[in-house]
Order: sequence, then structure tokens, then C-alpha cells
Amino acid sequence: MTGRAWDLILAGGGLANGLIAWRLRQLRPELKVLLLEAESQAGGNHTWSFHQGDLTPEQHRWIAPLVSHRWQGYDVRFPGLTRSLDSGYYSITSDHFAEALTAALGDDVQTGARVHSLTPDSVNLEDGRSLTAGAVIDGRGYRPDGNLTTGSQSFLGQLWRLHQPHGLTRPILMDATVDQNGGYRFVYTLPFSATELLIEDTHYVDVARLDPDRARENIRQYASKQGWQLGRLLREEQGDLPIMLAGDVQNFWQQRRGQPCSGLRAGLFHATTGYSLPHAVRLADAIAALPTITAAGLHSLIHGYALRQWRAQRFFRVLNRMLFLAGEPDRRWQVMQRFYTLNDGLIARFYAGQLTLADKARILAGKPPVPVGEALLAILQLTPRLRAFHHE
Repeated sequence: MTGRAWDLILAGGGLANGLIAWRLRQLRPELKVLLLEAESQAGGNHTWSFHQGDLTPEQHRWIAPLVSHRWQGYDVRFPGLTRSLDSGYYSITSDHFAEALTAALGDDVQTGARVHSLTPDSVNLEDGRSLTAGAVIDGRGYRPDGNLTTGSQSFLGQLWRLHQPHGLTRPILMDATVDQNGGYRFVYTLPFSATELLIEDTHYVDVARLDPDRARENIRQYASKQGWQLGRLLREEQGDLPIMLAGDVQNFWQQRRGQPCSGLRAGLFHATTGYSLPHAVRLADAIAALPTITAAGLHSLIHGYALRQWRAQRFFRVLNRMLFLAGEPDRRWQVMQRFYTLNDGLIARFYAGQLTLADKARILAGKPPVPVGEALLAILQLTPRLRAFHHE
């Protein structure tokens, strides 16, 4: 295959590039698209989730074959609040994702293909092959960048088969009644079947330093407290999602030097939650609508989309700075508990990244759950701790 020209090479077989390949196969099957994944299967080892209101009805339709689990609502738990919300919630497991992509793309998904270097129209693999294409999209995941100031949502999740049914009918998105351990900590639980449960220990912390052994023990203790008898461990996943606080987005994109990027590599994720699927779906739709696929055209499209999203998420970065920089780390849960007292529609629009001016005013109304002076300094980016994030 050396020297063969492709219309598009997708470097990295994660969520964003996988969705681009999936959508192009649906709408532009005449295009020659190659998906390269370094590991043994596309998608790696992940669970991606999203809310009903994150996508349009048409987007729900075309992504439906990739969805592994669906629920009619979810619960949250805080020291002073327990609430059930009826908004639909969906998850995609990487195993199901990989099976669907492989069935749709066949040999155009290549695993064990490690990228040594790439340009906007070529890829050099570690096995010595050189591939050319009309365009190359780099979707190899998030890479820390000095132009971006971020906190971290660090997590370790375990999928267990229990000895007895767990009794849950819907996810628990946040159970923050647990010890906070120096940051905003909660347990995230997805019931995949009557006896299969994904239990995830999640921490919003300044720096990604999650101790895996401690997280595993946290999960065991949480399961015991809930009365769940852990049986067989089926899978474990671990990750660190960036939570955006501030940045120089113009310089970030100048350093891409014309290279089309996708997903976390392009900074396309919800600034507060770290969820990337809605942006990946929208980007896949936009790319599939291009009349021709060229490196320059893709870079222009993705760059423009990313800049619009950066501007649209300014308010979320403000909230993040209040969460990370104002008040004590062990009291961060108070910010989220107050948020979940708001109305269902606002909460859905928050997750979809589509807050109205009235929504923003409502979120900031009243006495903030953090010290007022520290909150103002965080909003104005005047707190010394913001600069310290670059050096921790």
C-alpha cells in the first residue's frame, strides 16, 4: 500500500476520527478513507456518554447504531440534595464502537499502525510505510499545550459483574456524598445490565495525579457501602480529561501550522464536563458536507469551528475558574450542588453548551457558594493560582 493516495487519512482511531469515518461512509461512500489506530482496536478502552439534548434528532438517528446503552433519565446525589432528572442519557462503549466501525469500513480500518510523523497530506508510520492523501486529520488525543491553562477531570472506572442484581434502573451521574480527597470528587455509575455496573471514581483536581490503587480501593468501598457484591472485574479504564480555565486560542492554532486536527487534539470538548462526543458529531457532519476534501479546506473548517466554540464557551471557562480557583478544594461540591437546584431545561442546555443569556444570569444569581472576593478574582483571571497551573 506504500505510496497509495487516499482522499483522507484519519490518524488515530478514537471517537472523533471514528465518527468522521462513520459519517463519510454513510454520506460519501465514494471517498477513499483510511483510519489508522495504534492499538489493537479502534476506540481504545473508553466509555463515551452524552445527553439527549446534546444532539439533534437527525444526529441521534445516524449515530444510533453506535450507541450501546440508553436510559430515560439519571440521578445526582450531594450532601444536601438528591435529585432525579428525566433527560435521556446514552453511552457508547469502545468495544461496540470498534465492532461497528470495522463492519462498516472493513480493511480501511488498520490497527497496530503507529504514526511516527505526519503532515497535512502525508503520514509516516513506525513500520516504515509512507502514505499520502488529499488530507490528513490528526485525532490522536489531547496533548498538553502551553497556550492552554487547564485543570483535570481524572478518573478510573471499573466494569463489574456483580453476584446479585444491583437494583439501579438509571445512571448516577454524580454521587458527591463521598469524601472529597482534596478536590471535587464523585462516583459515576452506569448500569449496563441487571448485574453489570460501571463504577467510576472521578476527581476534579488541579493536576492529573490520580493514584490508581487508591481509586480502586475507593470503588471497592463505595460498592460495599451500596450493598453491591463485586464478582468478576470485566474491564478497567483510566483517563484525564482537560477542564479549560483560560488560554491563547489564536496562538494554539498558529502552532498547528495548517494541520487539520479533531477531537481533544483540536481542543473540541465541553470546557466544564470534558464531554467531547457532541462536538465530534457536529464536526463529522460539517466535514461530510464539504464538496471536496482538501487539507487547506479541512483546516479552515475545523479552525473556524474551534474558534466559534471557544468564544461560545467563555462563560463555561469562567465557571471553571470559580470551581478551581475560588474557595477550598474540598468544598467544590457546593458549586455543583447549587447548579443542580436549577430547572431541568437549563441543566440540559448547560450540558449541550447552549446556555441563553437568561440561563447565565440565573446561574450567577444570588450568593455564590464560594467566597465572593475569590470568585471575582477568578472571573477576572487575577488570582495568582491561575499562573501556578502552568508550573504544577
